Amino acid sequence: MKSKSKGRLSRKSGLPPGTLIHVGERKTDKSRITVINYDEKDYGEFEAEDLNQLLPEKDSPKVSWINVDGIHDVGVVEKIGGYFDIHPLVLEDVLNTQQRPKKEELGERVFVVLRLLHINGDLSSEQISFFVGENFVVSFQEHEGDVFNGVRDRIRTGRGIRKRKADYLLYALIDSIVDNYFLILERFGERIEALEDEILENPSNQTMQRIQGLRKDIISLRRSIWPLREVISGLERSESPLIKKSTGIYFRDVYDHTIQVIDTIESYRDIVSGMLDTYLSSLSNRMNEVMKTLTIIATIFIPLTFIAGVYGMNFKHMPELDYRYGYPLIWFIMAGVAAALTAYFKKKRWL
Repeated sequence: MKSKSKGRLSRKSGLPPGTLIHVGERKTDKSRITVINYDEKDYGEFEAEDLNQLLPEKDSPKVSWINVDGIHDVGVVEKIGGYFDIHPLVLEDVLNTQQRPKKEELGERVFVVLRLLHINGDLSSEQISFFVGENFVVSFQEHEGDVFNGVRDRIRTGRGIRKRKADYLLYALIDSIVDNYFLILERFGERIEALEDEILENPSNQTMQRIQGLRKDIISLRRSIWPLREVISGLERSESPLIKKSTGIYFRDVYDHTIQVIDTIESYRDIVSGMLDTYLSSLSNRMNEVMKTLTIIATIFIPLTFIAGVYGMNFKHMPELDYRYGYPLIWFIMAGVAAALTAYFKKKRWL
């Protein structure tokens, strides 16, 4: 967590519960509200420049999806909360972008918080909050750009969603987020494979930094997704009248996907934990190879150095000094010793 975020969080200290303060990084210049209204026969989509444009949609028999991009504008969030009867404590959770995934049933309303992940080099995440009523879903995002274009296209073309109520829309949005997790995991899998090859072939100091960076990303990924299992399980078993039994089976499918994601994350965590040992072992093996080569070279030259040292002594009456073939004989002996040691090392498979 950045110190800037910590400073903003400290501003809430001592304030009454339900005090609305944005906690987190401002990720867009201006809040943007888009509205999609639909039923089985009709569909409409527009951008709300004025919150009064939402008024006719509250009690409409159509399902409304109100999406808010940019929650730094506390006034906008507060007005939407007042219009849709969202409790101030819930709005406080919406504005605090450091929430863990959770689900709360508030009478005739359901509140869900999830994490949407992005990976563009580094892993980043944003908080997405859903507030669900009988015929509407309000989604709060930190900035523009999401994974819901497929849901929007299905609404526009009338495939499936327009025949169902707001609970099915909630399922479709959550399912899009969970499907995006699989794409994130694929990217992590590619990073892990590349890093494993690097560790085995050419480990370096940068390799250690990459291992530590990958380990931090895995921890962040796990922290963002692990609580999702409880959220989806709660929606599947919810007794709220908003969640129809016919939708429960779809949430069960998302639950299965969530378990797959969590299992994959745990596997990746184990792999990354073992990478450090593999890295150290690889460095140790390389060092052993270097030391073995140096030792062999030193072993070969030790007897040669001994011979050269003996005949380098300046004694006048050394018997071999006046021998005509002494110089080539010494070279022959030295070459023979080196060849014999080399052949011995090869026989032992040390070379």
